[in-house]
Amino acid sequence: MAADAAALKAKGNAAFSAGHFAEAVEHFTAAIAADPANHVLYSNRSASHASMGSYAPALEDAKKTVELKPDWAKGYSRLGAAHYGLRHWDEAAEAYTKGLQLDPSNEQMKQGLQDARAAAANAAGSPAGPMGGLFTQPEVLSRLATNPQTRAFLGQPDFMQMLQDINRNPESMQRYLADERFQLALQVGLGMTVKEEEPSAAAAAGAGEDAAASRDGEAAPAAAAAAGGSSGPEPMQQDAAQPPAAEPEPEPERSEEEWELLNKKKEALQEKEAGNEAYKRKQFDQALAHYNRAIELYDQDISFLSNRAAVHFEKGDLEACIADCDEAVQRGRELRADYKLVARAMTRKGNALVKQGKLEEAIQVYQKSLTEHRNADTLKRLQETEKALKDAQQAAYINLDLSSEEKEKGNLAFKEQRYPEAVQHYTEALKRGPPSANPEAYKLYSNRAACYTKLGALNEGLKDAEECIRLAPEFAKGYSRKGHLQYFTKEYDKAIETYREGLKHDPENQELKEGLMRCVQAINKMNRGEMSEADLKERQARAMADPEVQSILSDPIMRQVLQDMQEDPKAAQQHLRHPDISRKIDKLVAAGILQIR
Repeated sequence: MAADAAALKAKGNAAFSAGHFAEAVEHFTAAIAADPANHVLYSNRSASHASMGSYAPALEDAKKTVELKPDWAKGYSRLGAAHYGLRHWDEAAEAYTKGLQLDPSNEQMKQGLQDARAAAANAAGSPAGPMGGLFTQPEVLSRLATNPQTRAFLGQPDFMQMLQDINRNPESMQRYLADERFQLALQVGLGMTVKEEEPSAAAAAGAGEDAAASRDGEAAPAAAAAAGGSSGPEPMQQDAAQPPAAEPEPEPERSEEEWELLNKKKEALQEKEAGNEAYKRKQFDQALAHYNRAIELYDQDISFLSNRAAVHFEKGDLEACIADCDEAVQRGRELRADYKLVARAMTRKGNALVKQGKLEEAIQVYQKSLTEHRNADTLKRLQETEKALKDAQQAAYINLDLSSEEKEKGNLAFKEQRYPEAVQHYTEALKRGPPSANPEAYKLYSNRAACYTKLGALNEGLKDAEECIRLAPEFAKGYSRKGHLQYFTKEYDKAIETYREGLKHDPENQELKEGLMRCVQAINKMNRGEMSEADLKERQARAMADPEVQSILSDPIMRQVLQDMQEDPKAAQQHLRHPDISRKIDKLVAAGILQIR
């Protein structure tokens, strides 16, 4: 169940990073069902709810987080954010204060506490009045996001910073009254009737690439971030006693050049939409024509270049795809475009480089893309490319002749008792002739296991012996190597099982028979009390780490059997007639947990 929860948590984190908050909530909810005591899952779901402006469920999850992990500072950060979104200023301040007691250097909670106290003071009678919290209300942000005249503003960093400044300090509103975007947003946010006009030139210029980005689904996270940001006092009540808000100043008239640019941008966005539809229908020549026309009309939106690069990729023109991606990145830097759009262009370039077989270059490009914007899809592509590069390098290194030479060098070093050198030669032989290319690679694992045994590196030797058996189940030497290593670690019961398994494949193997006899003698010696106290304790400690032994000792029936063996020998004899119980008793005896004298 914990593994399922971890996988669902990873999916939730990826959805959250991509701005898909509703999807993230679904994944975290499923993860909680699999692991209901995991405080991190409730914390992550609280953050997802808050990002959508759903502060009531965010508060419930935050409370559960604190209940499960009261000494975790982030839980109080989630609690403070949820209270803040619900305009519970005093409760938010109290939560942030408790969090800072656990993590005094946390800057986010310091800012949260400051904002909560400022909001409480404003609500109690700030000179700015109740207008200060207007742009924290979900319904106000919804109006801005759905109104065609203001929705592009939510993708502009300077506009969002303006709203956050007003939320923190309502008196700063005076500084922004001259901004046409703020005037328009104020009217829309208050629900006043606004004449449907084109946005001002300044607003249109600022919306540029973000208007296109909203079509690709990237403006929504910005709106969600605003909904989860700082909050101010109660919004102004619209009633008869309230004087009407001052009408905004009329917009300045645009020049002919500004009108022409605005019209070209609108036409370019229409061409982009047409290109997107053609791309979905796999009509790549038509899509290319639409994107070319969009770029001719308006060259300040790098998503046009990025989309054209995707068409080139599908058509197999990888050089053209890479050229468009490079140009998109360069123009993005010049225009200070959204980092997500820049990252997307880089990822598409990486995809083209992978297609060309230039894996090392692709890895570098993916890494740069992740520094711009950490995206789950790009991270997955990076990991896949790194694995492909490693596999390609290993394949290029294969040379069975050199592998045979290294094996002979290893054999000679082993005979001369130069075991560290022998390990190096066998390791190199495996690199030159891995199991995928060398049908006798199992012998190299067997030989290296023998070297590790001589060097006392028992765990490494055991891994090689097991790999030898996996590759060649009928090779008796593999069982012999493994049995010897288990004998040296005093795991006699496991060694007996290994030797017996080997004898199934080679019944007359003398080495396996001798190994089996040694283990039986060691167990008998232990039962006679001839084993030293230190050896006995070491053996029992190893046995207690065995999951099978733990399962036997935790079985209520077996606990009763063991008690009967001490108190009622006749009843114990009855128990031993049961094959399964008899087998478990033998296991405990062989493991050194139970001694029969």
